[in-house]
Amino acid sequence: MPVTDFATLALAPALLSTLQELNYQQMTPIQQQSLPAILAGKDVIAQAQTGSGKTAAFALGMLSALQVKRFRIQGLVLCPTRELAEQVAKELRTLGRSIHNIKVLTLCGGVPSKHQILSLEHGAHFIVGTPGRVLDHLQQQRLDLSELRMLVLDEADRMLDMGFLDEVARIAAAMPAKRQTLLFSATYPDKIEQLAASLMQQPVRVSVSSSQQESSITQQFYALDNSTREQAVMLVLQQLQPASCVVFCNTKRVTQQLADALQQQGFSAKALHGDLEQKDRDQTLLQFANKSARILVATDVAARGLDISELDLVINAELAHDTDTHTHRIGRTGRAGAKGLAVTLADNKDDYKLSLLQDTLSDAIQLQPLPPLSLLEQAPAKAEMVTLQIQGGKKQKLRPGDIVGALTRDQQIAFEDVGKIQLHDLWAYVAVKRSAAKKALQILNHDKMKGLNFRAWQL
Repeated sequence: MPVTDFATLALAPALLSTLQELNYQQMTPIQQQSLPAILAGKDVIAQAQTGSGKTAAFALGMLSALQVKRFRIQGLVLCPTRELAEQVAKELRTLGRSIHNIKVLTLCGGVPSKHQILSLEHGAHFIVGTPGRVLDHLQQQRLDLSELRMLVLDEADRMLDMGFLDEVARIAAAMPAKRQTLLFSATYPDKIEQLAASLMQQPVRVSVSSSQQESSITQQFYALDNSTREQAVMLVLQQLQPASCVVFCNTKRVTQQLADALQQQGFSAKALHGDLEQKDRDQTLLQFANKSARILVATDVAARGLDISELDLVINAELAHDTDTHTHRIGRTGRAGAKGLAVTLADNKDDYKLSLLQDTLSDAIQLQPLPPLSLLEQAPAKAEMVTLQIQGGKKQKLRPGDIVGALTRDQQIAFEDVGKIQLHDLWAYVAVKRSAAKKALQILNHDKMKGLNFRAWQL
């Protein structure tokens, strides 16, 4: 049996069975290096890029150490963003689905505390959250970490970049000193070393080089010359025609300006940055994930924790401020062995950044001319799907099956024309093929579900 097989680990049969059902057979390099130490109860510092399988590594460690009959908070995962926290909680629940009565609770900012307070009163085994909100609950004495056995810091470098060092230290002070601490980070600057020294006991350090990941990513560099960045992004998009693309900018202002310019020219684009209201941010991420928007124009911080499994293209509209950020950006394409493409736009002011980047690359950077201007005469491709919002959700006992059933009844709409469905307490979202959107709206606004009438509209 190969040493990369999960069955070689000291995991409970129920966990191994779940891994098999999920088709998790071979460990990724970071899982192979970190899991034996994690399962042995050691503190671990793991350096690995997004998409390397790190979430499953620490999730399996948490689930293996869980005493499910002991209804106390036993594990805490701190994440830089709400999106990443929700992604981690989802993975924990999925991997732990064979364990009865397991409770995973997310505590994140950007949403009212009311539901979180009620959930905390009922207890939990694992908490996944952002440092600010977790600390808030701690200070209000709603959260008891006195029996915590494992602390995980996910994407620790970004938490420090976002100024969460003080919050992390104060949260750690409320835990038992005798615990297991796992730290995952894409980069390893000095401040991570200092954080590890303050929180960990003789940590095992493992690292997976990004070269293996980069080998599946082709990088292209274009000279801006006399073109504006906005025009250059449009030319690249028209030439490559990606079904899904993230365009990175360095500031919120440039991000919004570029998204607006793309929309005005008919591109299916959305902006993602820190100035958005939480509702708008959630709807933007939803539309990108369900293929109702082809292009996401984002800042680095806002894009952290995006759960994107298939991304055709990354465009650096502006060069990242440092090489680690550049590596992290392009690592969002070419995941799980798939081929990826990253395009970077540069002008003569970027010479210094390009020279720093060149030191990390095996191939010489060749600036090529932009695609021909004539491409802008063609109409941009529309998104494959559209998102419909329904004024009703879990509180009205709506289920995904009710929505699918209403749309496909009497073959009014083909089953394959219905995409992802997301249910919230008071809202539901369904993606449908663009060609079926008009008919779907008609059905949702005139037919009953659960014996009730609901209002629906297109986002």
